[in-house]
Amino acid sequence: MSPILLLLFLVVYFGILLGVSYFTTKKTADNATFFVANRDSKWYMVAFGMIGTALSGVTFISVPGAVGVSNFSYFQFVIGNALGFLVIAYVLLPLYYRLNLTSIYTYLEQRLGYRSYKTGAMIFLVSRTIGSAFRLYLVAIILQRFIFDAWNIPFSVTVAGCLVLIWMYTNKGGLKTIIITDALQTFCLLLAVVLSIYFMADGLGLSVFEAFERVKESSYSSVLVWDDFLGSKNHFWKHVLGGAFVTIAMTGLDQDLMQKNLSMKTISEAQKNMLTFTGIFVIINLFFLAVGALLYIYVEEKGIDISGLLTPDYLYPEVALKHLSLAAGLIFMMGLTAATFATTDSALTALTTSYCIDFLNFNKRKDPNDQSLVRKRNVVHFAFSVVMLLVILIFKLLNDDSVVTAIFTAASYTYGPLLGLFAFGILTKYEVNDSLVPYFCLISPVIWYLINTYLIIPYTEYRIGFELIVYNGGTIFLMLLFTATGRVKDEKVLF
Repeated sequence: MSPILLLLFLVVYFGILLGVSYFTTKKTADNATFFVANRDSKWYMVAFGMIGTALSGVTFISVPGAVGVSNFSYFQFVIGNALGFLVIAYVLLPLYYRLNLTSIYTYLEQRLGYRSYKTGAMIFLVSRTIGSAFRLYLVAIILQRFIFDAWNIPFSVTVAGCLVLIWMYTNKGGLKTIIITDALQTFCLLLAVVLSIYFMADGLGLSVFEAFERVKESSYSSVLVWDDFLGSKNHFWKHVLGGAFVTIAMTGLDQDLMQKNLSMKTISEAQKNMLTFTGIFVIINLFFLAVGALLYIYVEEKGIDISGLLTPDYLYPEVALKHLSLAAGLIFMMGLTAATFATTDSALTALTTSYCIDFLNFNKRKDPNDQSLVRKRNVVHFAFSVVMLLVILIFKLLNDDSVVTAIFTAASYTYGPLLGLFAFGILTKYEVNDSLVPYFCLISPVIWYLINTYLIIPYTEYRIGFELIVYNGGTIFLMLLFTATGRVKDEKVLF
């Protein structure tokens, strides 16, 4: 496919996003607008837009690619995700709304102490920066390969250009703009998935309904994995348990997605948002899996050689951009771009919010909308864009998939301590030795890394999957319990 056409598509796409930004910030663009969208968001808009945030560009290409190895077993993880979303809706959101939080980590200060609060906020900043940079890095490689390599444009310029565009349309309106742009990008993402199925079905001489029937009858549609509990990371209970707790930690305890929920007027609207979002999330993941099955069926029937692909992640772009029609290629690029930038723009806004509230104490200022604070927020927003660029360039410099994957995995370890901190605060009535909390949050991930690497893998058949976050969070919980100093005096912070 012509790189010029793909580039023109990106230009038009970003032009639309910039237009949305302009119209959402014509009347006001203060800190209340940026952080919580003036707490006037429509729950149905947030629910729809959160799909684009939750499903990154990595998900867009990785879930279909993984079907060739693990069939539909990923759907077990999605079931766990849905259970986790219910916990968020009926346990975490009522707590956040009762305390009227802007940054969810201020709960840790009220319940556990100052150092616990700063530790939780720092965990989020590091984890989200690394995770979002990694997601943008993987997608930028595809943009580089299929568009910008044609003009010998350096990878650093490609990434910097993407981040500048994201900064431009999020800088003024922040969350208020993102709620609308994410809804638009979610629509593009869903349209891309549905039309990808249509184009592949058409290429196979099938109707869409016949294509789904073909997927259903194929070996790829196998969902449940009950065999080999010890050795399989994809076992049903590992996936469901891990999926639930990963969702609670990486969504419910993550400022990024929770910031959108806190932008609504009432808790009932926030809960309706989460329930609607959950239903759409489950359905769209089924569509992603169907795309994956059709991709493998398509390459088998068309005799396409995919043995040279470095990773299954490249299967979807390879077929869409080289073996399907021009329209199919543009649709794929639309979906990939929408998924990627819906995640990145949301992350930059959440990182800015967390830093301004948790470290610059905007919420404790007499007038948080003072123009000097607005300017300071703009500097923080720009600084995080630069930090993300530098992290991506470090990934590129390493140029080693195993090392980069290890870094991303290490980032996922850090959500375990967040899970432990919040669980202790919600489930117990004890005070903690606040000065020890930062050390506990450093020690626990290291302990489990060493246990897994030097004890479990060499000497047992057991293979840890997504349930690692439970072990990690449970360790923090026990450390806090054994060093508890007394009972909480401030009853308002208890669940």
